[in-house]
Amino acid sequence: MFPKSVLRPVVNWVREKIRENSPNLETYSQQVQRNIVNQYIAARAAGLALYPRISDSGFRACSQFEEDGIILYVLSMIGFNTRRVVEMSCGDGRECMATNLILNHGFYGYLFEANVQSADQARRFFASNKDCFLRQPSITTAWITAENVNQLLRDSGAEGDVDLLSLDIDGNDYWVLRAIEATQPRLIVAETRNVMPSDLSVTIPYKPDFDYIAQPEGVRDFHGVSLLAMTKLCRARGYRLIGAHRLGFNAFFLKNGEGERFFPEVSVEACHDNQYTRERRKGWPTVKDMPWVDPTPR
Repeated sequence: MFPKSVLRPVVNWVREKIRENSPNLETYSQQVQRNIVNQYIAARAAGLALYPRISDSGFRACSQFEEDGIILYVLSMIGFNTRRVVEMSCGDGRECMATNLILNHGFYGYLFEANVQSADQARRFFASNKDCFLRQPSITTAWITAENVNQLLRDSGAEGDVDLLSLDIDGNDYWVLRAIEATQPRLIVAETRNVMPSDLSVTIPYKPDFDYIAQPEGVRDFHGVSLLAMTKLCRARGYRLIGAHRLGFNAFFLKNGEGERFFPEVSVEACHDNQYTRERRKGWPTVKDMPWVDPTPR
């Protein structure tokens, strides 16, 4: 066998030649997405909703699942406004809901991540990308709580109107969203837990340092919030549930007065009408006796 000292330069040379002779996939993706946006703009002008469910518009560019396509569809149909996006939490930046908007649609991002290593990786990722050469997103390393979220938003520059808020912190999602006042999003994407039955409005009790990874393995489903509880919170704040991705737990809430012709309110049951949710629901008996709380004002 050849020693690594000999093979490594050869492998690197081959990789470089492949890169040089391959089409620019990033540019191609931008061109394709621009054509998609143009079709949505035409549909908006004609007063036509192109999909019976927003999940039908989904595709994955940088998101974990097909949220990129849904976000692009909804925002195109209501029109880009501020081109500002807030993401909690962004991970290493390569797989989050803000990245496609930042890289391919000229959005400015305000990103938050509790893990120091992941936040540093996100900074390097965006700094190395041509589309962020002159303007990189704001990336804040912080553990987000209901007490500090508004100050973090203000300090990062995310105060005021934004087109999108993505919230996925695997724990106090309900309490953090309820606390947010500094930022006013038009569209909210929030992770919920579809292990809970559709008719339960529950979340975990608020604990600022809650970390679901620290939970015993058998009850790690004890975190987050049910879709019904999140829907009630958003409704009280002037938003309506317009759908979810095909797996039923990442839910989309649109500000009332925005796109009502294209995006009517849908039910929690409709979002949960999928095989994945039915399978996940089988895990409810393992956590149903945990100290869930109903946060709905009485």
